[in-house]
Amino acid sequence: MLSKKVMENYILILKSELIEALGCTEPIAIAYAAAKARSVLGKAPERIEVGCSGNIVKNVKGVVVPNTGGLIGIDAAAVAGVVGGDPDRGLQVLESVRRKQYCTVKRLTEEGYCKVYHLKGVDNLYIEAKVYAGNESAEVYIVDAHTNIVKIVKDGKVLFENNNGGRKDSKLSGDKTLLNIKDILEFAETVDLDILHELLEKQVTVNTAIAEEGIRNDYGASVGKTLLENYGNDVTVRARAMAAAGSDARMSGCSLPVVINSGSGNQGITVSVPVIEYARELKTSEEKLFRALIISNLVSIHQKAQIGNLSAYCGAVSAAAGSGAGIAYLNGGGYKEISSTIINTIANIGGMVCDGAKPSCAAKISSAVGAAILGYQLSARGKVFRSGEGLVKGGVEETIKSFGRVGKKGMEGTDIEIINIMLDK
Repeated sequence: MLSKKVMENYILILKSELIEALGCTEPIAIAYAAAKARSVLGKAPERIEVGCSGNIVKNVKGVVVPNTGGLIGIDAAAVAGVVGGDPDRGLQVLESVRRKQYCTVKRLTEEGYCKVYHLKGVDNLYIEAKVYAGNESAEVYIVDAHTNIVKIVKDGKVLFENNNGGRKDSKLSGDKTLLNIKDILEFAETVDLDILHELLEKQVTVNTAIAEEGIRNDYGASVGKTLLENYGNDVTVRARAMAAAGSDARMSGCSLPVVINSGSGNQGITVSVPVIEYARELKTSEEKLFRALIISNLVSIHQKAQIGNLSAYCGAVSAAAGSGAGIAYLNGGGYKEISSTIINTIANIGGMVCDGAKPSCAAKISSAVGAAILGYQLSARGKVFRSGEGLVKGGVEETIKSFGRVGKKGMEGTDIEIINIMLDK
C-alpha cells in the first residue's frame, strides 16, 4: 500500500503538470516573459530584446503564434505579449489579445521593434526578455519551465531572484524521482478521484475539443483528416487521427487551449486523446477512463523527468508510450501488460528526433501513437522485446532509464546539430 507521502506527491505532480495553455508552449513562454516585463516596466516599451536558448529557438521557428493573425517567430510572440498579453494568465497569456490588435503586432514586428538573439551555454529552456522606455528598463528571466521566472530586474535593480538554481521547487511541483510504474498503477487504482476529477474532466473536454477542431477544418498538413479519409474509421486509426488532428490545429495557430503534459501541448494531446478514443470504443465508465488517464499522464511524466522538457528526443514518443499504457489498462492489462507495452513502444521509436514545433509534429504523433498501439497489441499476445535487445535492459524501469540516458546525454550533440542546421550554420 502506498504511503500518504507518495500519494500526495503524485497528486501534486499531476496538479502542477496538467495545466491549460493557449498555443505552443515555447512561443507562449516568450510572450509571457515579454508581457511580464512590460508589466514591471509599467508602460508601453519603446523597444524589446529577447534572448533564447537553442531549444527555444527551434520550437518557435516554425509554429504559428495564436491570436496574432497567423504570425510566426520569436519576435511575433514577444510583441504580442507586450501589445496585448496578460501575464496573470500564465500560459494563456495571449488569450487577452484582441483581433483589433493584430495589425499593431504585425506592424511592430515588421518594423524591427523586437531584437532577437540566440544564447549559447545556457539551460535548454532559457528565455530573457528586456523592455526599454527612455532611461527606464525591465528584465525578466525564465529557466527550466515555461513560466518559471527566476529573476526580475527594474532599472538595474533586482526585484526578485530565485536562489534555487533555476529549478522548480519540488514542494510545489512534486518529486518526480519517486515515480515508478508499479506505484503509478497502484496510485491510479486507489486514489480518490474526487481529488482529481475536475483536472481530468478538463483534460478530456479541452483536448477533445481541439482534436475535433482539427478534424473539422484544414490546419497544417491535415494529417488527422488524411488518416481518417484513407485508413478507415477503426479505433486504431481514430486514436492516431484524433491526436494528430489536435496537433494539426495547435501547430497552426488555433486559439483553443490544451491541457499540457511535461510542458507540452502536443504531449498533452498525445497522452490523452488516444486513451479517450479507446474508452469511447470500449464504452468504459468515466471512472475507468480517468484512472487510465492518470496512468497515461504519469507514465509520460516519469519518462520525461529523466530526459528534460526540451531535448532532441521527440516528446511524442514518451507521451505515446503513456497512452499505450492507458490503452492497455482500459483493455484489462495489469503491471505485466502495461510494462511490456511501454518497452515495446520505446524500443520501436525511441530516439525519434525533435526538430522543433511545427505542423509535421502531427505526423510524428501519428507514428508514435501507432507504435504504442502495436506495442500494446504485442503485449496482449504475451510478446515483449527482451533485455539485451538494443537499449532494452532488465525490465521496464531499466529500459526507461536507458532511453532517458539517450535522450538527455546521448542526443546532446544531435540537438546542437539540429539547431545549427535550422539556423543555417
